[in-house]
Amino acid sequence: MKEMRELLDIEEDDGKKYQIVRMYFRGGKRVMRRGLTLQEAQAHCRNPETSSRTAQSAAAKKITARMGPWFDGYEEMKKGRKR
Repeated sequence: MKEMRELLDIEEDDGKKYQIVRMYFRGGKRVMRRGLTLQEAQAHCRNPETSSRTAQSAAAKKITARMGPWFDGYEEMKKGRKR
């Protein structure tokens, strides 16, 4: 299993929680999802639909037309903030 994680560049669960942040090249960002494990956040960001460069869906193309280029990244959630 460890070899598979290394091949897929998946890290072990570190017990921290992460959020998906959509970042726009014209400026600004938006939190899309919260409370994910590291593996869930990494899996989300590997999806081609999480970047204007590789997304093919009509919804993603509509966002790109309205907002310009964008991509989803993840960051560790800060402790003490609840939403």
